[in-house]
Amino acid sequence: MAAVSDRPFQPSPVLGRPGAVASPAELPDHGTAWHYGDPFGEQRAAATSVAVVDRSTRAVIAVTGEERLTWLHTISSQHIASLPDGRSAENLSLDVNGRVEDHLVLTDLDGTTWIDTEASRGPALLSFLTKMVFWSKAEPRDGGELAVLSLIGPQAPSVLRAVGAPVPEMPYDAAALPGDTAAPLPGGPGFVRRMPWPSRTDSFDVLVPRDRLEEWWATFVVAGAREAGSWAYEALRVETVRPRLGLDTDERTIPHEVGWIGGVTEFGAVHLDKGCYRGQETVARVHNLGKPPRRLVLLHLDGSADGRPETGDDVTAEGRTVGRVGTVVDHFELGPIALALIKRAVPVDTALTAGPCAASIDPDSYTPDTAIQAGRAAVDRLRGR
Repeated sequence: MAAVSDRPFQPSPVLGRPGAVASPAELPDHGTAWHYGDPFGEQRAAATSVAVVDRSTRAVIAVTGEERLTWLHTISSQHIASLPDGRSAENLSLDVNGRVEDHLVLTDLDGTTWIDTEASRGPALLSFLTKMVFWSKAEPRDGGELAVLSLIGPQAPSVLRAVGAPVPEMPYDAAALPGDTAAPLPGGPGFVRRMPWPSRTDSFDVLVPRDRLEEWWATFVVAGAREAGSWAYEALRVETVRPRLGLDTDERTIPHEVGWIGGVTEFGAVHLDKGCYRGQETVARVHNLGKPPRRLVLLHLDGSADGRPETGDDVTAEGRTVGRVGTVVDHFELGPIALALIKRAVPVDTALTAGPCAASIDPDSYTPDTAIQAGRAAVDRLRGR
C-alpha cells in the first residue's frame, strides 16, 4: 500500500452528488463538499435532526502489535496505556517546548489502534511514529483503506439503527460495523465512534471502507440523513468552541491555550498525571506554576461589515494586537462567528476588531483564570506569603 505521503490527491467521489459545491481550495477540507446548496438548512438539520458530512480528507493511520498502546502512551500526551478495547481518546504530539504539532483521535478495536488526523499532518505523523518504534512491538502503517464520515444530530442514533449499524452509548465508545452479510449495509471493515463534538450530543464518526464511500453515503441518506457539507460541521464546532489544528492553532500554541488539557473522561487530550513524553515539562510547568499566555474564545462578528476576517488575521483592541483569528464561519442562528486566541489579560468586555469587523467575546466562552496553582501556592508558602 502506498504511504500517506505518496497517495495522490483525489476529490471525494461524494462531490459528484447533485448540488454539491466544492470546498474552496484554501480551506483544509478541499476535496469534499462545502455545502449542498443550503448551508444554513444543513446546519439546522445537524443541530435539530440529522446530517451526514463527508470528512474523508482526514488522514488515517493504523497501528498493530501487542505493545501498540503502551508504546503510544510513552510518546504522546494522553493516558492510553490501558485503554480498553472499543474505546477512543483524543491525543497530542508536542514538540520539545510543549507546542502542539499534532492533534489526533485514536480508537483501539480488535487488535488495531486506528488514528485519524488532519490531512496536512498525516505524512509527518506517520513518519514520526515509524521513527519512534525502535524495539517496541508496534507497527504503524497507512490506514487509508478507511475514510471518515460523520453523522450529527439528535436523530443520528435512529439512522444508525435503521441501517443495522451499532450505536455506541458513551462518548469515545466504538463498535465494529457488521460485515458484508449484514444487509442493507454496504459491508466491509470499519467502525462507529461516538464523539463529544462538534455538537455536544449525538455526534458519531463512522469509518467506512474508502472504496465503498459512495455506497455508505447513499445508505445514510436513504435512511433519513440530510446531506451536509463541511460548512455545517465547522459551524457547530466553532459554536461549541472546539479548536482545529492549523486553523485555531499556530506554531506557538500550547495545549492549555485551547482547552486540550484533561484525561479521556474529561474530553481532553493531555492527561496531567502522566509524564515521559516530549513537551511534558512545559505542560507541567504551566499547570503548576504559570498561566497560559492566551486563551481560545468565541467571537461574535459585526455582520454588517464589508467582508469577513481570515484565519491568521490580527485581533486588535484600540489599535493594539491582542490576538489571532482562527476559524471564521457564518452560523445559521448566531450569524458570523469566529474562534480566536486572545491574550489572557484581555477583559471579556473589551471592544475588539477582527479584520474588517468589530468583534466581541462571547462571555459563555470566557472562563476567568483566577485559580492559584498548587505549585505556585507551595512556593508562596515557602516564602512566607
